[in-house]
Amino acid sequence: MFKAGDFVVYGSNGVCRVQKVGTLDSPGVPKDRLYYTLIPCYIKGSTIFTPVDNQKVIIRLVLTREEALQLIDEISCIDMLWIGDEKKRELQYKEAFRSCDCRELVKIIKTIYLRKQSRIAEGKKVTTQDDKYFHMAEDALYGELAVALGFTREETKKFVIDRVKQLEVQEG
Repeated sequence: MFKAGDFVVYGSNGVCRVQKVGTLDSPGVPKDRLYYTLIPCYIKGSTIFTPVDNQKVIIRLVLTREEALQLIDEISCIDMLWIGDEKKRELQYKEAFRSCDCRELVKIIKTIYLRKQSRIAEGKKVTTQDDKYFHMAEDALYGELAVALGFTREETKKFVIDRVKQLEVQEG
């Protein structure tokens, strides 16, 4: 069970701070059921109430600083998703988001980044679908890494790019 003050990833809502754990004083809500009161870090003015025993939505602790740095250092080794069929690719993107797994978000970002570069080189536009999922994956990944590292999302993106480039130069 999480405790007040913990930072968690709550499904597609992203990073949230656990404000409290307890019963809800609301009509129609069982008085003996425990709920998390979650405050999303990047959705202003929003509060989420979810049962502690909720099995439908993934809820997990945010990566630690060490886990975040390890993930960043492994980015160049993480595979991409190569699916030619547009519909199957979107299903793969959706599945990756549902997993709430940072490695899956990295796969999406790497895949779409390279697809963008390839399409631009061919004189084609970036697809709306790719653009949408690229920004969603960046927001989710950099949002979690920012909390783990103590940076803003913008600082985190720059930090990640600089660190990956630095590691590539050292290895290469």
